[in-house]
Amino acid sequence: MMTLTNSEIAAVAQRHEQARRTVTPMKRITLDHPQMTIDDAYACQTAWVDQQIADGCAVGGHKIGLTSRAMQQAVNIDEPDFGTLLDYMFFPNGTELAATKFLDPKLEVEIAFVLGDDLSGVDHAGAGVTAADVIAATDYVVAAAELIDARSYRTDPDDRVTRTVCDTIADNAANAGIIVGDVRAKPDDLDLRWVGAIMKRNGVVEETGLAAGVLDNPALGIVWLARRLAPHGVVLRAGQTILAGSFTRPVACRPGDEFHIDYGPFGEITCAFS
Repeated sequence: MMTLTNSEIAAVAQRHEQARRTVTPMKRITLDHPQMTIDDAYACQTAWVDQQIADGCAVGGHKIGLTSRAMQQAVNIDEPDFGTLLDYMFFPNGTELAATKFLDPKLEVEIAFVLGDDLSGVDHAGAGVTAADVIAATDYVVAAAELIDARSYRTDPDDRVTRTVCDTIADNAANAGIIVGDVRAKPDDLDLRWVGAIMKRNGVVEETGLAAGVLDNPALGIVWLARRLAPHGVVLRAGQTILAGSFTRPVACRPGDEFHIDYGPFGEITCAFS
């Protein structure tokens, strides 16, 4: 159900872009639109993505968020969400980023699926996609860290109210980037459920986890996304990178922080923030 007008949706998208470009946190959207629905939030997200594309950016993939119990408990939400990965969001392993270019940057530990074929399932639309379809369509999987950076305050400094799932969804699910590992593997060559990671910040272990934390199998995160997008006519395309969802809680990125994420035989990811 929609409650926002087209002009209100466009204004929300512009507010998020202004906050991103100026690195200035904004008030939550639901403060002005308390009646906002999930459908409204995704419409705002789509409007923002469409504007990015109109400005010359390209879609590089999609992300799924809040698929694990750890992440849902971290933000007091009980359903997954999704967003779009744009070309300028991809960073190489070992990258150094300026923390001051982000509002509230945090890192999450994930697995990325890079598709070799369109993921359309037997119905050729995505609604009937299965885990077996995901494995068959995937060219390779690779370790990844998602950089999240919500543009609105987590807790409003004035009324102390926290943002809602609608605020997060309208904000492209708080996505800001993806750091991709170097070790590629065929998804059927390993048990994805048992892929584990140890995240260290400045040499201190901050988070550990198993990929089974994502819906019991990260491939099921991709299934959820394909089915969720199908009614909107969106198909996950060959060449796209799909983040399956985090299996750790987010860790804050501060100036001077150095991160090392050890995936064991699946390689490692390093990055730093200046």
